[in-house]
Amino acid sequence: MTSVEEERPRALLAGASRRWVRPLPWAVAFVLCVALLPTTIQVLSVDYGLNGGIASGLAIAQTAPLLLAVVRPLQSWYVIFAADVAGALALLGVDFEERLLWPFPPMEIVGYVGLCIALGLRERRRTLLLVWLATAGANVGLGFVAPHGTDAMSLLLTILSGVTLLLAAALRERYEAQRRLAEQETISEAERGRRTLLEERARIARELHDVVAHHMSVITVQADTAAYRIDGLPPHVQEEFSSIAATARESLGEMRRLLGVLRNEEAHGELAPQPGLTRIGQMVEATVRAGVPVDFTPCDADVPEAVGLSAYRIVQEALANVVRHAPGAPTRVSVSVPESGSRDSARLTVLVVNGPPPEPPAAPLEEGGTGHGLVGMRERVRIAGGTLEAGPLPDGGFRVVAQLPLNERDLT
Repeated sequence: MTSVEEERPRALLAGASRRWVRPLPWAVAFVLCVALLPTTIQVLSVDYGLNGGIASGLAIAQTAPLLLAVVRPLQSWYVIFAADVAGALALLGVDFEERLLWPFPPMEIVGYVGLCIALGLRERRRTLLLVWLATAGANVGLGFVAPHGTDAMSLLLTILSGVTLLLAAALRERYEAQRRLAEQETISEAERGRRTLLEERARIARELHDVVAHHMSVITVQADTAAYRIDGLPPHVQEEFSSIAATARESLGEMRRLLGVLRNEEAHGELAPQPGLTRIGQMVEATVRAGVPVDFTPCDADVPEAVGLSAYRIVQEALANVVRHAPGAPTRVSVSVPESGSRDSARLTVLVVNGPPPEPPAAPLEEGGTGHGLVGMRERVRIAGGTLEAGPLPDGGFRVVAQLPLNERDLT
């Protein structure tokens, strides 16, 4: 037994998107077998005068392999082609009327055309060309021993098989091109989504740098000035503070180098101080001036800078979506911290709800948006260890709810 087993051949149209198409080749092959088998026996034995046993054997060899053609059309062609040629030679031994078609009777032509459809849907161009050349060669060669002379009808199989192979191959190549195009579009969409996510992560990392750098600077200053602010520090404690300050300064340097990697030519605006909860009111006022009525409920709670920055960006993205997709829609913005519960379990709740626009716009104000809005929200909430719910409302509006933990241990 080999280590790598041969892949089992698939039936024709087994990968079709419509379920009713997949069994179609089996149904056609079955109908051809049921219809052609008795017809071939009848025509060869009665009309052409061939021996009944020989006619039955030829009929089975010419029709039964059509079922095999659904899975292995080339192997089926070997059997049917040989049986058709043998049948033509067998008819040379009987005296049949000149009006009857030779070397291939009509029922053999019907079965052979069905076989050519299966070949065209499965085999390569080179194989199809060789099949047609073999068919044409056999047709022409048998014409030299024709009992009643040759005419245009004797070449009917050559003509029909060539046209059928060409059309079936064209259909297969068109289907393959469409399938590859659909796969490429799927891959491109996945790549766009991945690129968007990476861009948002880099943007969030650049913004969080300022927050972390501030805390590291405070640690550095406190460690450097400890010897002057606290009297009577033992030498080993002073050395410890000096080591803390040196480590903090080194970390700041590494962070600046990291930020240089994350920044690009288009990121100069991110050098400004990062906003927090206190800046949400200014953003709401700017949105109101843009024509969106906003009811704002502020929050004066003392929250970590990273949480405040995430809340500001979530509100910013949500309001930007309202302006783009529902201009003029009444909107409610709320930032709150529940009074009940301990600090360890407290969460900052960010709520942005808008109703349907007064007059649905013919098209969004911004065509071909970046699609960063919800991606950025979800990524910020994920990094903060919170939850996000975003989706349309029954009345045509949209709702965004984010829960951001205030416990610093939840942010790690």
